Amino acid sequence: MAINLKRSGTLAAHGVKLLVYGQAGAGKTSLIPTLPAPIVLSAEGGLLSIAGADVPYIEISDMATLREAWSWLHDSAEAKEFQSVALDSISEIAEVVLNAEKKATKDPRQAYGAMQEQMADIIRAFRDLPGRHVYMSAKLEKTQDEMGRVLYSPSMPGNKTGQQLPYFFDEVLALRVERDAEGNSQRALMCDSDGLWLAKDRSGKLEMWEAPDLGAIINKIGA
Repeated sequence: MAINLKRSGTLAAHGVKLLVYGQAGAGKTSLIPTLPAPIVLSAEGGLLSIAGADVPYIEISDMATLREAWSWLHDSAEAKEFQSVALDSISEIAEVVLNAEKKATKDPRQAYGAMQEQMADIIRAFRDLPGRHVYMSAKLEKTQDEMGRVLYSPSMPGNKTGQQLPYFFDEVLALRVERDAEGNSQRALMCDSDGLWLAKDRSGKLEMWEAPDLGAIINKIGA
């Protein structure tokens, strides 16, 4: 068997794969126009915040539409114009999958197990689209540890699915909204964990805090 030897220095050329999570209204959708030449796969129907950007999108209401969208992005010459693919949000797409599984079986445990397997396949398939930047947004999950601390992480239906989600990505960023000394809201992407908020940057090129501009982050990583 012939060995296909590759070099890690070429990885960035295949696109940056980002997961961003945050509370409702933080502005996860409004990050999409900052991506290079994006197309949106929307399962939330909440694109009003980027209406002025005139970004093309596909509504995802069921698994058939999602599979069709992946095939089109992967194979169609027409889709090559899009440098970035945004799934908004992966949490809502998981709900679509879960609802379909609940209708197919009367056993809730079986439905959650089937959803978890399908979501792993879906995330890998879109993450590994060649030559594309891929952005997936997720809802915010709040949990409490044994010391009573509130911990923040991406949210998915099913605890196991949510726990596994960050492992699929090299870049997991938390979109934070905080108030400054004058009481004005400030948005920033947190790129490294502080022990309470989950975040990671495997590129090692991002600061602890970055401006909410995905195009600038992609450039900084060097893709």
